[in-house]
Amino acid sequence: MNTLVIATRGSALALWQANHIKDCLEAEHPGLTVELLKIKTKGDKILDVPLAKVGGKGLFVKEIEEALLDGRAHIAVHSMKDVPTKLPDGLEVGVMPEREAATDSLLSVKYDGLKGLPEGALVGTSSLRRQSQLAALRPDLRIESLRGNLDTRVRKLIDGEFDAIVVATAGLNRLELSAPKHEILGPPDFLPAVAQGALGIEYDTSNTEVVEMLQFLNHEPTKQQVMAERGFLTGLDGGCQVPIAAWSVIEGDLIRLTGFVADIDGSNPIRLMVEGSLENAWDIGMVLAGKVLDAGGKEILDRVYAATAK
Repeated sequence: MNTLVIATRGSALALWQANHIKDCLEAEHPGLTVELLKIKTKGDKILDVPLAKVGGKGLFVKEIEEALLDGRAHIAVHSMKDVPTKLPDGLEVGVMPEREAATDSLLSVKYDGLKGLPEGALVGTSSLRRQSQLAALRPDLRIESLRGNLDTRVRKLIDGEFDAIVVATAGLNRLELSAPKHEILGPPDFLPAVAQGALGIEYDTSNTEVVEMLQFLNHEPTKQQVMAERGFLTGLDGGCQVPIAAWSVIEGDLIRLTGFVADIDGSNPIRLMVEGSLENAWDIGMVLAGKVLDAGGKEILDRVYAATAK
């Protein structure tokens, strides 16, 4: 193979991620030319509606997967937190480079962190998970939906439309973006989205040449963390538009997984942890999901889906 095509969204962050993989591939395989195929997904087109109300899973990947299936592209580079747990037949996300920071970041022009925000401050976020945890920590805040590419969201903050915004730290690091005030929001107080900070490379499993070319990029600890967290999401039958969070830590041959579910207003939080053998990462996630559902998680998720369907 002399030319390989990567399907990608057209945002600055998606292009950074695709170009990062392109550079790695061309460095590892001399003579290989990697091209990018930019694709606009449903999630990119509908920007005036909160993600949770757009509905459906795979808002940022469906059209990209169609390019893999019809042969226009050989691979796709995704943010793993956007990838549904059920993939089309024949496709696999089997290669995951080393994970970036999994935390969130609160950015502000004037205020020092979450505790420094004045009562009633306006905070923007695209995520019900972030909204729920913010509401639990600071119920006095006004939280509004903030859609758009990462650079667009940061620009809206700088332009004075919000007192603060909460976004993924990994994206800020990759695009070298920030604001005058920057606070990391992370475990144990603020849990990330499932697979946040991890990239995944999706491909047609029948193309063994491409599969072989990608293997050097795989980082096994990242893959096991993502497997555990996505097992948890699968067990809850959840998507990336609901207030579900997960955080995994590997210690030797063990993986410790913490899962979180709450109502949108931050009430009724359920936070449980399980640990087990690393080789059973997916099953550990499924076990944790069962415990969370039994503890009241099912009723919470039913309420969330009913509220976002309105």
